[in-house]
Amino acid sequence: MTSELATEFARKIRAREQAVGYWAVLDAPVATERIGRLGYDYVALDAQHGLLGYSGVLNGLMAIDAGHAAVGMVRVEANDFTAIGKALDAGAVGVIVPLINNADDAAAAVAAAKYPPLGGRSYGPMRSALRIGPKPADANATTLVFAMIETPEGLANVKEICATPGLDGIYVGPSDLAIAVGGAFPGDPAVDAEFNAALETIAEAAASAGIAAGIHTPAGSVAAQRLAQGYTFATIASDLTHLEQIAKSHLDAATKKD
Repeated sequence: MTSELATEFARKIRAREQAVGYWAVLDAPVATERIGRLGYDYVALDAQHGLLGYSGVLNGLMAIDAGHAAVGMVRVEANDFTAIGKALDAGAVGVIVPLINNADDAAAAVAAAKYPPLGGRSYGPMRSALRIGPKPADANATTLVFAMIETPEGLANVKEICATPGLDGIYVGPSDLAIAVGGAFPGDPAVDAEFNAALETIAEAAASAGIAAGIHTPAGSVAAQRLAQGYTFATIASDLTHLEQIAKSHLDAATKKD
């Protein structure tokens, strides 16, 4: 039987309704499960830069599903046929595919995520069959594919990327995008104008194509800002960063001198 959560999330994303998610980089399924119960629309597991392997992705997806509140997505390690298929076989509702530079890259990502006749995904839904069902047509209808825009080439080709058949949305990697527009480091204030112009260009391209526009953010306040600027979903990052921030704040409170 198709997961009602997965079906509703796919509808929401494709309708360009707003959604807020959380980013997890740690192989800590108990923590991931608790985060998944807080009210986020989705929790995304980072298999590219995160500190978790395939078993961590699998355990994380099971932890998210245990809460019956959020859906699980995965940023795969590369635009790789096998990596995309394995993330979906493990039960991810959507894949965020990094380093998409052109429409051909985006088409390859879609092909890896969709069963024939829409793509070339190999049939082997080891876990996803339990959630979405064993029928390829159901998986094709529910599975989401997002292309990351984070390179100079991707930014230059964003309109063509957004027009890719079967692509559900784009997703901005702001750290790499800041470097792509000439920044010396992520968040470099010297390229604020160029960075903000790039964000506007990307959001407009997605809107013109009628697909979702997602973005990575460091805090809820920034997520709210990006949603107000036209992005349709925003991810707040991350479990590791927030663990450190909270631990530091409690240390500061305990050792504060009058």
